[in-house]
Amino acid sequence: MTIQFLQHTLFFPMMIYGFGFLSLSASLVLPWALTGLVQGERITESLVKDVGQLSTVQEMPLPSRKLISAIPTATTFYVNSNGNDRNRGLTPSSAFRTIQRAADLTNPGDTVLIMNGVYRNAYPTGSVLDIKRSGRANAWITYKAYPGARPKLQHNGWHGIWIYNKASYIEVNGLEVVGNNRNITLAYAKSQKYNQSNPLTNGNCITIDGRAKGRTHHIRILNNKVHDCGGGGITATASDYVTVDNNEVFNNCWYSIFGASGISLLDTWNSDNSRNYKMFITRNKVHNNQMLIPWIENGKFQDGNGIIVDRSRNNGYRGRTLIANNITYKNGGSGIHTYESDHVDIVHNTAYLNNQTAVINYGQIMSNHSGDIKVINNILYSAPNRPISLNGGSTNVTFNYNLYNNNGSRVNAVGPNDIMADPLFINASNGDFRLKRNSQAINSGFRWNNLTTDVVGNSRVYGSASDRGAYEMRY
Repeated sequence: MTIQFLQHTLFFPMMIYGFGFLSLSASLVLPWALTGLVQGERITESLVKDVGQLSTVQEMPLPSRKLISAIPTATTFYVNSNGNDRNRGLTPSSAFRTIQRAADLTNPGDTVLIMNGVYRNAYPTGSVLDIKRSGRANAWITYKAYPGARPKLQHNGWHGIWIYNKASYIEVNGLEVVGNNRNITLAYAKSQKYNQSNPLTNGNCITIDGRAKGRTHHIRILNNKVHDCGGGGITATASDYVTVDNNEVFNNCWYSIFGASGISLLDTWNSDNSRNYKMFITRNKVHNNQMLIPWIENGKFQDGNGIIVDRSRNNGYRGRTLIANNITYKNGGSGIHTYESDHVDIVHNTAYLNNQTAVINYGQIMSNHSGDIKVINNILYSAPNRPISLNGGSTNVTFNYNLYNNNGSRVNAVGPNDIMADPLFINASNGDFRLKRNSQAINSGFRWNNLTTDVVGNSRVYGSASDRGAYEMRY
């Protein structure tokens, strides 16, 4: 084993502990059967247990999203898969061939424009792009698709994009990052279930890694297509001020032995003392992320969540996390999950037929040993007789103004304004979760201040009240 190999094994695993030692048993969680409710009946307060009232909501102002003013000395680098790394990289006609060549030259305020083509990892265990150089608060470094281009970062190493070495004030925008799942069979993955050194089965798509040579902060992952990685889709570990917005994240986590999920925030840390919103997971479509290989730690299937906020208590994290306007469907674990984490607002999401892994019964949205969690204005749709919402060992949790499908599924955590009804999706089987005109989710939600748009950017509120779920319909 070479020294180079040891360096990579130190940092690559994205161990997402979703449940850790915890298993859901009848003694821990006692689901309530609500089969007696008629279609559209409001869940009454007599069913509420350990559920906070909505008056406890402390809505935090969102940070300013104003554009950063241009830096006079900023440089734009161009990358083309047909370029040459001996070029200057300063015009489209003199583009570099690799993104890494441009990355190694960046300074605060610079932009790397990536043109059409397929970009691959330069060596077997490596990344397509290692981001190790930082911007500044007024001069972010941006990696984005050239206007009109659709570049693809295809890899079979540990990471498609790896952000580490204290790299901060970084934006990744409009790229497609593809892993190695299409080259792997389930039989091969099973043969590797004890091999912690195989990037072919465990590689991650986009990794923000504050464990590797210093903490990372102020990272934006925007408008990307992230899929087919054996490990995690978009993972941020030991980081702060992370925004994951308007990405499609799918077909990840299949073959990893490290318990990965579609989008995960793990061991978040405090770069300052702010208690406002600092972590954002918004407007993402997250689907078909599922564990097919058990977690090497305990031999269990317990992750493959769509979105998870995991162990933020480890570092005493004080900031708030906003999970809003996401669509999570047909993931192996929960659609949205918190584990040993605090100060999380889960608002205006649509979670549909998650818990695809047979042994997982977490519900569409799960609060697990967490605190100060608010679950408001969501649509939760579960398979018949499978849990919908779960509160396992958490405190100060508010479920309210959510809609649950009435198909005999079990609801563990409810609020006085939650209802049971068919949400009347336009075409859920084809991934269209807009609402039909007569849906009871329309004009029946709670107005969440400062969340002024929906999953596609339409303004909220349209009509007499907010719509529940990710979409604000225009009827």
